[in-house]
Amino acid sequence: MRNLLIAIGMAIAVVGTTGCGPENLSRNNPLDPQNPNNTNTTITTSIIRENYVFVAKWGSNGSGPGQFSLPHDIAIDLTNIYVAEGIANSRISKFTLSGSFVTSWTNGFNGPNGLAFDHYGYLYVFDMFNNRVQKNTTTGTVITTWGSLGAGAGMFSNGGGIAVDSYNNIYVSDGSNHRIQKFTSSGDFLMQWGSSGTGNGQFDFPKGITVDSSNNVYVVDSTNNNIQKFNSNGIFITKWGGSGSGDGQFNSPQGVAVDSSNNVYVADNQNYRIQKFNSNGIFITKWGSQGTGDGQFANYVGGITIDVSGYVYVTDGNMRLQKFRKQ
Repeated sequence: MRNLLIAIGMAIAVVGTTGCGPENLSRNNPLDPQNPNNTNTTITTSIIRENYVFVAKWGSNGSGPGQFSLPHDIAIDLTNIYVAEGIANSRISKFTLSGSFVTSWTNGFNGPNGLAFDHYGYLYVFDMFNNRVQKNTTTGTVITTWGSLGAGAGMFSNGGGIAVDSYNNIYVSDGSNHRIQKFTSSGDFLMQWGSSGTGNGQFDFPKGITVDSSNNVYVVDSTNNNIQKFNSNGIFITKWGGSGSGDGQFNSPQGVAVDSSNNVYVADNQNYRIQKFNSNGIFITKWGSQGTGDGQFANYVGGITIDVSGYVYVTDGNMRLQKFRKQ
């Protein structure tokens, strides 16, 4: 399949900058998160704008094998990719990395939303309207479940994203409770952080969540249009974003993923694009536009994941999954 050029490459160098303002750097991406006005700071860095190209796509609107009805999150193991389908189909569909349908299962789901693997190969599903986490094998056998509707510890209300750290601890973005909850892999409650608001460590309907190789936690604060970064104990580190369509800005972001270099990829839903940042929130590149063509997206740009070879997989409201690579 022909390659489609998604972004135009360019190199950007910022060298020995002192007192640089918004005219020099994206105002949403200060080079020093501890010095957001970039005053009296000398920094030497180099940012390379990267190109991502379309590789493949699969899926169509429907309920048959390999079809989707509003696909949400994606998770990946060494050989397969798993897609959580929302309220209509309420199932997990499994494909090879080239898009061949393998199987699907329902397990009593009611709007499965978030997906994540632990280091033993178990798949965790956040079952949104059942307000619970379900732990599955890769063939759909249920190992355990936990959660119910509410605001107490271990309870959920319109939760969405789910992620796993290197110790197999589970993190869930608890949307209407405006918090993150942390559990053991068997569902024992460990801790929580967050409240409703716009300040550091506060949320307005958190959605996607992911963990990097240092066990830092990245949360999509969807209505506040930013990404917040925490350590594994919920201590706030930094955030970036803001409402808009410029580089580093967001419009109702949904999914988030990290690659092996801890770069952060955000599904910028209503801007119909993917944005890529380094782990400190420095903008690297973007690709996508509104439409139905290759490399284009329709509302809902939701799930995103990266495999070990660096291929990026994205679901959107065109009822399909698209695969991209860095050129």
